[in-house]
Amino acid sequence: MMRVMKRGDSWKMAFICFSLFLLIISCNEEDSGIGFTTDFSYEFIDDNHVQFTNESVGEYYSLLWDFGLGETSFTTDKSKTFEIYFPEAGDYDVSLKVSDYTGNREVITKTISITNTDIALSFSAEVDPSNPNLVNLKNTTIGDYDSFKWMYRNREIENEIETVVYFPFSGNYEIELQVIKGSDTFTSLQTVAIPRDDPDYVDNLTLTWAEEFDGSGVNTTNWNFETGAGGWGNQELQNYTNGDNAEVSDGTLKIIARKVNENKVAGSYTSTRMTSRNNFLYGRIEARLKQPSGTGVWSAFWMLGSNINSVGWPACGEIDIMEYVGHDANITHSALHTPSSYSNTVNKGAKFVASVEEEFHVYGIIWTEKSIEFYVDDTDNVFYTYSPSAKTDDTWPFDKSQFIILNLAIGGTWGGAQGIDNTIFPQTYEIDYVRVYQETN
Repeated sequence: MMRVMKRGDSWKMAFICFSLFLLIISCNEEDSGIGFTTDFSYEFIDDNHVQFTNESVGEYYSLLWDFGLGETSFTTDKSKTFEIYFPEAGDYDVSLKVSDYTGNREVITKTISITNTDIALSFSAEVDPSNPNLVNLKNTTIGDYDSFKWMYRNREIENEIETVVYFPFSGNYEIELQVIKGSDTFTSLQTVAIPRDDPDYVDNLTLTWAEEFDGSGVNTTNWNFETGAGGWGNQELQNYTNGDNAEVSDGTLKIIARKVNENKVAGSYTSTRMTSRNNFLYGRIEARLKQPSGTGVWSAFWMLGSNINSVGWPACGEIDIMEYVGHDANITHSALHTPSSYSNTVNKGAKFVASVEEEFHVYGIIWTEKSIEFYVDDTDNVFYTYSPSAKTDDTWPFDKSQFIILNLAIGGTWGGAQGIDNTIFPQTYEIDYVRVYQETN
């Protein structure tokens, strides 16, 4: 039987529904409230050291401290205390931000007044008016500390109150002073503007390493032999031996490629690949070379990043100072391989050099933090410059040291692009010297 609702019943039902609606809203409002209160306390250990303790209560997850002097700390350890060193007198706004799992946050800030100056960092950096590529530095820091160092251009100078530093190229440069006291390190930065390039930069570089090949054999304190016939990433066919294909006589190194059989497969030839035991960062790096001849030879004087085993190739960077393939007579090539362009790289140059197979020529680079210039025979004879406007890990892995490689490959994707003439062997790649010139303080 259907029951008909009376008018009074309708009003009662509406009242009940409205009451339930208000109750739901009230509950939601209570649930949306922050379920914690943020607070912290602090205590002076001495005039410049303050200990901070979290005093927040309720349900929360994380804490973000900001101690007002560039030092912050994120933690989920609610009971962790912090002892902070304030080296200079002044007022510091210290804040604590507390957050819960639902994204609610609350911040409290308190001002800490430090009345004693323990260390006040300061220094002067003045461009020398008589030589605008020199900057005079003076540490004027006040207070007691253990040590300090200057940092600029990937260089460091330790514990010299007054010093002169060299900036060979125009531009704006950052100079950093680091002061150390106990386990604390304090930093101050200044920017200096260098108005010009040093016109005597190249001439002032100093010979820091050289291999003149004046002995009777390869100096293994300077060089490693890399061995094997695995193609070396380029489908090359030579087997690199442990010195059997390297001879030193009459003041030159001869890397000799020999034919083992007529098969033109991996191991059909023997040769040498040598790597320097020393690593180098920046400078003028050059070698005096005479090239092999004939279709199928591929000689090279090049460099690889010394961090190749940790970051791999091409992230380590590769500088091909000179490459020569016999099927392209009298044209020498230079290239760079980076994560932004490698293998068939767009960063390359070529130079016609008469009689490269009959005469010695000098091939080199001028490598600085701004660019890499490639030259033949004279530093004024630059034929290619690499200087990306945006220097990142992808375009400029050349702010780290590299080692030198000398090798003579046979065949491969480039050297063997027009085949191999087996009638040309043996072939000799001759090196008169390898020299490195660098800045010296």
